[in-house]
Amino acid sequence: MIIKPEITWTDFEKIDMRCGTIIAVNDFEKARNPSYQLDIDFGDLGIKKSSAQITSLYSKEELIGKQVMAVVNFPKKQIANFFSECLVMGVYGEEKKDVTLLTPTLPVKNGMPIG
Repeated sequence: MIIKPEITWTDFEKIDMRCGTIIAVNDFEKARNPSYQLDIDFGDLGIKKSSAQITSLYSKEELIGKQVMAVVNFPKKQIANFFSECLVMGVYGEEKKDVTLLTPTLPVKNGMPIG
């Protein structure tokens, strides 16, 4: 397993990771790889959109109401005709297409920072 280069504490402090709740899920038909378009409620930060390649392990129905962790301070990224505003975090399985979402073990307030 390859470890990425060491970063400083200052580098890490620049990453804004928050917890939010998925409130809408749609198929992303124009994506190259099977994906969903997610609307995620981050409380005071508002609702952000994200594209996520999580279709192999999650159905649209089970994602509604699920709390997830995401990086919220990346610039918007255009994927086909969609603008992703945050990066939902997950763990790659043996098959890179199998992504397990990072979720809190207890409910937390939307928008709370991860540290």
